[in-house]
Amino acid sequence: MVSLPPSLQKQVSVMSMNLSAKLDELQRGDRQLETTVALCEIRTQLQELTKSVESCQSEVSEVKRDMVAIKHELDTVQQVKEEIEELREYVDRLEEHSHRRKLRLLEQGLTLFLSYAILAAVLGMLQFGYNTGVINAPEVNIENFMKDVYKDRYGEDISDDYVKRLYSVAVSIFAIGGMLGGFSGGIIANRFGRKGGLLLNNVLGIVGGCLMGFTKMAHSYEMLFFGRFIIGVNCGLNTSLVPMYISEIAPLNLRGGLGTVNQLAVTVGLLVSQVLGIEQILGTDEGWPVLLLLAICPAILQLLLLPVCPESPRYLLITKQWEEEARKALRRLRASNQVEEDIEEMRAEERAQQAESRISMTELICSPTLRAPLIIGVVMQLSQQLSGINAVFYYSTNLYTSSGLTEESAKFATIGIGSIMVVMTLVSIPLMDRTGRRTLHLYGLGGMFIFSIFITISFLIKEFFGYVQEMIDWMSYLSVVSTLFFVVFFAVGPGSIPWMITAELFSQGPRPAAMSIAVLVNWIANFVVGIGFPSMKTSLENYTFLPFSAFLAIFWIFTYKQVPETKNKTFEEILALFRHGNDRSSLRDSRLYGMIQKCRGIKVLII
Repeated sequence: MVSLPPSLQKQVSVMSMNLSAKLDELQRGDRQLETTVALCEIRTQLQELTKSVESCQSEVSEVKRDMVAIKHELDTVQQVKEEIEELREYVDRLEEHSHRRKLRLLEQGLTLFLSYAILAAVLGMLQFGYNTGVINAPEVNIENFMKDVYKDRYGEDISDDYVKRLYSVAVSIFAIGGMLGGFSGGIIANRFGRKGGLLLNNVLGIVGGCLMGFTKMAHSYEMLFFGRFIIGVNCGLNTSLVPMYISEIAPLNLRGGLGTVNQLAVTVGLLVSQVLGIEQILGTDEGWPVLLLLAICPAILQLLLLPVCPESPRYLLITKQWEEEARKALRRLRASNQVEEDIEEMRAEERAQQAESRISMTELICSPTLRAPLIIGVVMQLSQQLSGINAVFYYSTNLYTSSGLTEESAKFATIGIGSIMVVMTLVSIPLMDRTGRRTLHLYGLGGMFIFSIFITISFLIKEFFGYVQEMIDWMSYLSVVSTLFFVVFFAVGPGSIPWMITAELFSQGPRPAAMSIAVLVNWIANFVVGIGFPSMKTSLENYTFLPFSAFLAIFWIFTYKQVPETKNKTFEEILALFRHGNDRSSLRDSRLYGMIQKCRGIKVLII
């Protein structure tokens, strides 16, 4: 039974007392008029009491409805609480499962077939290294060939400045072809696959090598330019496709070290071209066409070795949605039937980038989420090319002769550069997954900055004390040693990391477009250095390396402030890192939210 409110009880009591008083008065009174008035008053009070009771009943009904609503809300809250607890349990289980999965991924080793696949793929980067360095040693022989062709055509001698310009075209047109190839890399990778693109690219390598090799027979330096352009397109495609393929087939814990094999292949190609280019082997007027023709060897070898290798499992699973083919490829690469961890990691990457699937270059540039990693990828490529290393690769022989070495000694010093590059790249392979990409890149840029200053100092001292023969000899060696250490620190970090980290910063959808943009920027900078260094050397003379020193300082600061560490991180984790601006708590929340979404998906499937 519901009790009346206190105010209503008081009102009823007052009215009852009044009613009793009126009844007593009626009992004592004799007149009819007074009785009628009293009854009217009683009737009025009774009506008011009735209204108050009805109002009270209405309030009681509202209270009952509110109580029912509150009870319903409490039931809902309790249900939500139970669901949250259930989801927490799911999240804990999934986090534990994800942690175990990552540990299993980190335990994967290097198999024989994976080594074979990487060896077959990096032949493309060996091609790049060979053709970067092959033009250096026979510079004088090629210039003499151009003079002979010009005189036979026009019946007059060509000026030395014009010959230098023609030779700089032969050097730099390689980079123009590289721009075109690098820019096309993403399209080729999506259209034909990573492996398919590499196989097709070898046709360009063979055509370009033949054009360069038969230049002297055709008595046409234009044929040399065209061959260098075609081989440049080939190398540009290689610089986009090879790092992409290796990063996608490599296990998580070996991705850094195996990515460094890219640079090892480049340095081996450089060294081979430098050794073959000395006068005792092919650095002669008769031998230099053969030296250029040998560029077909890596292409032919890759055509023989690569068909046995599988296509990238990530490309098969994420891009083509061919899960069974991806499993087969993984079983061969991992030499094991237990490939579920890799499949799950790829699925996680696919979920993380579903909104960015098959992203175009324009969409990539305009995407707020992907802008930061794109800027980092581009600046890392610039840090490689604008460090001044290609000035050393293209013109080291000329640099050494101008610093006081004989031409023969300069060529052997150039071979020393190639040897140091190979050794230090081998040293950096185990360091890559132990020390981390960011740390090695900082060490590399810092060391290059210091020794670029020493190179400038050696040039200045040679000018000021040029009349003292002992000082000239000492400065020549200082220049060689400074250049060698400059190359050492390049091999430690900037040589390999930009190729690798660009592929690591992006998930499967935007990765081809990002690689295309980054490689295009790399080749543009390569071209600018190749075509501009002779003029810069003429204008700045002893201060030639100072602009590179300034760039190295800028790139070191950028790397320190902006570049994240990607060592042992899955593609999903790297994507989440940029999505939340490198904030760890946001990254944790993002992973929690992702786990909850997975839980809901699991619950839906169960229901």
